[in-house]
Order: sequence, then structure tokens, then C-alpha cells
Amino acid sequence: MSRLLLVLFSLQTAAFAAELPKNLPQAIPLWEKGAPGSESRKDEAEQTDGTNVCNVHNPTIAPYVPAADTSTGTAVIICPGGGHSKLCLGHEGYALAEWFRDHGIAAFVLKYRLAREPGSTYTIQDHAMADARRAIRLIRSRAAGWHIQPDRLGILGFSAGGELAAFAAMKSDPGRKDAVDPVERQSSRPDFQALIYPGTSALFNAEKGMPPLFIAAGYNDRPDISGGMATLYLKYKAAGVKAELHLYANAGHGFGYRPGAKPDAAMRWPVRLTEWLIDSGLLKEP
Repeated sequence: MSRLLLVLFSLQTAAFAAELPKNLPQAIPLWEKGAPGSESRKDEAEQTDGTNVCNVHNPTIAPYVPAADTSTGTAVIICPGGGHSKLCLGHEGYALAEWFRDHGIAAFVLKYRLAREPGSTYTIQDHAMADARRAIRLIRSRAAGWHIQPDRLGILGFSAGGELAAFAAMKSDPGRKDAVDPVERQSSRPDFQALIYPGTSALFNAEKGMPPLFIAAGYNDRPDISGGMATLYLKYKAAGVKAELHLYANAGHGFGYRPGAKPDAAMRWPVRLTEWLIDSGLLKEP
């Protein structure tokens, strides 16, 4: 039995690894001298099995930027999931970033610090969220060079990464105009948010003026996610904030984005997202 399980695991790992692109873009550190509280570990090597990454102490973004003549001016930060103990960069990171880039949307895959990795001293609110907000500011500070409209920058997250996206929309600031670091002068408010089967939905709230929301989840997911997303949608409606909800009847947790995978309907959620962005005035009609 153990031998069979090993074979199945190996096949699954190989399938996930095949999802990764062969040539990754050069990652950009969020802080030149290291993340606050992690400066002494910024040169420590990450650990990876080819698909998942852990031991992240120098948070980065990987830019997938379309050419100027194909750019729509819209951009999105992708926060992979992994339970805050690893980052699932295949079906919840690079594959989707490539899809966005090929459709004229700049995408940035965020590697953030992990609060639930064994031995971690990080927390979600103090470190992972600092990374998410810094990514928003950094991209805005370089928007012109990447052919991005600074008022069309959103954040998207899967599972644990969805928590970061939701928290970023719930709490932001306009930046400090007198900051020595020009990145810190930028706003940390995302212009839209996309939550893909996010965890801890009971902690999410909605208030008037928050960024519009897109949700995708599976009917067969945990009750706190499938039912929690329906509840969150109603919270946003009550607050007068535009929201769109897709609950896929034949999907569970972790469907991510895998081109050609089943169920077909759930794999087409990125198309639904782009339609929503167009309807919301956040993406130019192709």
C-alpha cells in the first residue's frame, strides 16, 4: 500500500511540476535592503520542491508584463495559497500570471512571508500583510514603466492568499507623502479584489467605499468557504459595494487555474473575471 501511495504521489507531483513555466521572470525584492524584521535573513535560500516554495524571508514579485502595444493598462497582484506554510506557485501563481499577460493584463506573482511554516516567527497581519501592501505600493511606483494605469491595480488571492487580498481591501492607507522612500508615498488601496476560495471568511467585513469584489469558489468546498462566500456577498451588497459571486457546482477547494483541467466551468473563471472587469470599467474591451 505504501508503495502505491508513493507512486501516486510521484505522479501527482510530476503533473503539478509540468504546470510550471520553463523560464520564470526575474523576481523583484519588495524592499531593497530586506523586509522590515527580516533584514538579517534576506539572503537565506528559499526551499522548493519544484512547485511549492517555503522559507521565504525576502518577499518578491515576479512580473508578467505584456508588451506596450498589447497592454490594457490593468494589473493584478496574485497571492498564491498554501495555508501560510508554503506557496503553491503552479496552479495558483505562474500559470495564471501567464494567462493574464497573454490577455493584456500585467500580473505580478507575490512571494510573501509565511506565518504558519514550522518554526516561523511571522504573523499574517504584521508580516504577510506588510508584504501584500508593499507590493501594491511598489507596482504603483513603477506603473509608467510597466504601461499600467495606477488606478487599475487589483489584488487576487487563492485560499490563504485570498485572506491577504481581502485584508488588503479592508484596510489600506493613502501613503505618506513625506516618506523618504518614494514607494511608501503610494497608496496601498487596491482598485479591485478577487477572492478565489479564500479561508477565514468569518473575519471579512464590508464597508461603503471598499474596492469592488469578485468571488469564485466551489460548491463542494468547506462550509466556511462555500457558504461563507455567499454570506460575504450579502455583506457587500448591504454595504452598497459592487460584488459578483460564482459558486461552481462541481468544484471543491484548490481548483486554481490549470488549462484544460476539469471541471471545465470552474477553469473558465478567469474569463468571467475579465468580463466583470470590463463591466466595472476596470479593463478596456479587447
